[in-house]
Amino acid sequence: MTVGTAERGGRSPERRRELLDAADRVIRREGPEASMAAIASEAGITKPILYRHFGDKSGLYQALAERHTRVVIELLRPEFAKAMADPRARARATISAYLDTISANPNLYRFLFHRASAEDSRTHTQMAAIVRSVGVELGSVLAEGGVADPARAQVLGHAFVGMVQAIGDWWLENPGLDRDTVVDSLVDVIAGALEA
Repeated sequence: MTVGTAERGGRSPERRRELLDAADRVIRREGPEASMAAIASEAGITKPILYRHFGDKSGLYQALAERHTRVVIELLRPEFAKAMADPRARARATISAYLDTISANPNLYRFLFHRASAEDSRTHTQMAAIVRSVGVELGSVLAEGGVADPARAQVLGHAFVGMVQAIGDWWLENPGLDRDTVVDSLVDVIAGALEA
């Protein structure tokens, strides 16, 4: 983990965690449009003090992004690492883990991928880099599993990650869609690409 400006300035890591917890509560409760004033109020401080702990609003956004994307990546890695004996089962488990995570925290997902990324170029860059790194990791897993040569494996890894993220976003906006149908459809596309 990178040590942020605020931590280098003597701010307590424990206090930062408490402030991030307050931000999480407000965003989960109020949605992606939650205000910085509401987050500060939840934490029992003023906005300037909130920003002082993170450098600025961008620093808060980036700290939230790092916190939550790390959780998602830690859930996906074990699925990536499973044996390739049944690629459909592995794809299903990975997609299910991702959809479960974003549906459990839709307001946080929307805050990070829509609001924070749109408002702040540094957060957008950070989120894009994280998505790319997952694509690289999946591509490496596919190459090591002998699914494709390294170049094609990287194309597939990035394509699968981008597709699942885009469909997950669309699925959250269409809550009437049957989750199993979404998962099965994605698995069919991935299996078809792996078999080609």
